[in-house]
Amino acid sequence: MTNDDLIDRIITPTTHDLGGFKVHRTLPSKPHQMVGPFIFFDQMGPAHLDIGTGIDVRPHPHINLATVTYLFAGAIDHRDSIGTFARIEPGAVNLMTAGHGIAHSERSPGDERAHGPELSGIQTWIAMPEDKEEIDPAFEHVAKANLPLIEAHGATARIIMGELWGQRAPTTVYADTIYADILLAPGASMPIDAGADERAVYLAIGEAEIDGMPMAINTLYVLKPGVAMTLRSANGGRVMLCGGEAFTSERHVWWNFVSSRKDRIQQAKEDWKAGRFAKVPGDEKEFIPIPEIPKTATYP
Repeated sequence: MTNDDLIDRIITPTTHDLGGFKVHRTLPSKPHQMVGPFIFFDQMGPAHLDIGTGIDVRPHPHINLATVTYLFAGAIDHRDSIGTFARIEPGAVNLMTAGHGIAHSERSPGDERAHGPELSGIQTWIAMPEDKEEIDPAFEHVAKANLPLIEAHGATARIIMGELWGQRAPTTVYADTIYADILLAPGASMPIDAGADERAVYLAIGEAEIDGMPMAINTLYVLKPGVAMTLRSANGGRVMLCGGEAFTSERHVWWNFVSSRKDRIQQAKEDWKAGRFAKVPGDEKEFIPIPEIPKTATYP
């Protein structure tokens, strides 16, 4: 098959240098807003920060989405306005459901700062079905040991969300969702079945190809529906697989807000400006103000 038979769209990243580390963003993009329920896809790092420093994402709000944080290296302390305090480390997953509104912060733990934190991982946002957008906010941590691990032919795949290769992750899903971390040793391969409505693969680290087509680093490949494919790596690589149910209604994105309704986003903006979101216990002194021009905005 030709590349046109395999790939629906190739999305190159928008890269932001945040001082000490880079973030590569492939969703949302002007040509392609979502892949299944995934509406935001960021790779953080890889980076090794200076001793005594770390990441400090001050309290900020979300509505009508769920954030999914998954690390390759390092650690992050999560706090939110429903009282959660949780440390995430590589191979585990943090799922924060914003529902009708939540605020949270993400910071490097003190012990990580003492020796110079590592930072490497993926953060995604999941859009919610319309009937679940305004549910109560929630938080869920699933330990590495509780996520299924598939091992075959020099490849390992950790299932983060949904069902793949005959096993299902315990992580909550709100629409049909697939999400996996695939580690390919040199010479290894891994089949990608055709089951989901929409699928994409992303080369995070190293080298890989999809059915003989070389993949570029930090690039999202939206796959043609209904076509089974195989990932391979001659020298070793790490690939994320994401996708799931195709949404039939539009989603609007502005800053940290996602919703099927523009007026709901406007209300969330006003609520944050007016201080109507609940505070984050243990992190009440700081917050991120509403930006004049957000880096994430609706694309028609």
